[in-house]
Amino acid sequence: MTDHVHSPTIVLNGEHHELLSASSALDLIAEVTGRELSPDGTPADGGRLGLALAVDGEVIRRGAWSDFTLADGHIVDIVTAVQGG
Repeated sequence: MTDHVHSPTIVLNGEHHELLSASSALDLIAEVTGRELSPDGTPADGGRLGLALAVDGEVIRRGAWSDFTLADGHIVDIVTAVQGG
């Protein structure tokens, strides 16, 4: 019997998403946006990010993204802020 290495899989905005390694919420946001982020969650380029992150229905503060480790089965929603209403 062979052991299969199972990469953690989360549900990201309703779609299954395989994590390549143990990932923090900060790593996921950087991957999704294609932007380098500082440990406090702000873009390294000094621009605005305009995103909110919720895991299993709970909003995770931007400053906590780097310390929040995503695990197999987490349901993650990344929401883009839009102007107007």
